[in-house]
Amino acid sequence: MFFRGQTIGKYRILSPLGSGGFGSVFLAEDTWIDKKVALKVPHKQHLDFGELLKEPRLLAALSHPNIVTVLTAERHDDVFFIVMEYVEGRTLEQIVQADGALDLPRALDFTCQICNAVDHAHRAGILHRDIRPGNMLVAEGGLLKVTDFGTSRFLEIAAHGTTVIGSPPYMAPEQFYGKAVFASDIYSVGVTMYEMLTGELPYRTPAPADLERLVRGELVTPPRVRNARIPKAINDVVMHALAPDPNARFQRADELMQAILAARDAAPRRVPSVRPATAPGGADESLAGIQSRLKAREAPAARFCWHCRKPLHARADRCPFCNEAQ
Repeated sequence: MFFRGQTIGKYRILSPLGSGGFGSVFLAEDTWIDKKVALKVPHKQHLDFGELLKEPRLLAALSHPNIVTVLTAERHDDVFFIVMEYVEGRTLEQIVQADGALDLPRALDFTCQICNAVDHAHRAGILHRDIRPGNMLVAEGGLLKVTDFGTSRFLEIAAHGTTVIGSPPYMAPEQFYGKAVFASDIYSVGVTMYEMLTGELPYRTPAPADLERLVRGELVTPPRVRNARIPKAINDVVMHALAPDPNARFQRADELMQAILAARDAAPRRVPSVRPATAPGGADESLAGIQSRLKAREAPAARFCWHCRKPLHARADRCPFCNEAQ
C-alpha cells in the first residue's frame, strides 16, 4: 500500500511494521512535529466511510496506559488510514517465541497489565474479540499495550457478538458459534497466560471435529502438567479462566487480576521473603505497586450513548441528544 520514503500528507513512511488479516501497519514520521507514529491501513478500502471509522472511534472512546492511543484518522489520495502512537519494542508473541516460558513474576505482570486494558474496554462496553500475544506491544521498560481493536464491537448493541471473528487458537468455544460475550475475552486472556507460563498453547487450532471436545473442556491440559514450577494456585486461576462454559469463568478482567494477585501472594515461596524492591525516590516496584500506579493513572471511564455516541453524564439513564435508554 505504502512504500519506504513515500510521503502521504504530512507523514513520511519509514518502514513497514507488519501486516495482518485486517490491515498493514507502517512506521512513519509526522514531519510537522518530528514525531514517530504508526499508520494502520485497512485492507478493505472500499468499505463505507462510517465502517472505516469504526475502529478509530472505538479507540477514541478509550484512554488507558495499557491501550495503544489513537491520534487521528485520515484519508489522503483515496487511501484511508489510522494514525496511532508508535510503541517501540516487541510484541508479546515475539517475546514468547524468543524466550519460551516466562518466569512467573514477569508472566503475572504482563497478565495483570492485559487485564487492566481489557477491564477498561469492557467497562466502556467494548468487546475486543481478538486478544492474543500478537496484538500486544511491550515497550523496553516492560509497559504492555493492547492494540488492534479492528475486530471489536460495542456489546450493548446486541446480546453478544454474532460474527465469528478471532484467532482460532485463542478463541473461546462460544466464539466458534458466533456467540462472543465479555467472558470470551477472559478466555483469550487465559490462553495467553497459559502460553506465557508454559511456552506453548493449551491445544492446537481446533478442527471442526474437535469443537464438541473443546466445548466439553477436553482439549485443555492443565498448565502445571507442562511446567511443574507453576504454583497450584496459579494453575487453578488459569483453568478457571479457561472454563468451557462462559458462565463458569471469571466474568470480568478485574476479577481475574484480583485472583492472580491473591494466588501469587498465597503461593509458597522458594526463597526467604524480602522487602519489595523500591525504585529511586521510594516508588514501590512490586507487582501490586505497579498495578496500583497503573490504576491511579487510569482516567475514569467516559460514558457514551450506544446509539448516537455522544457523551453522557455519569448517572444518566437516557441520552439527552437522541433520547435512547442506556
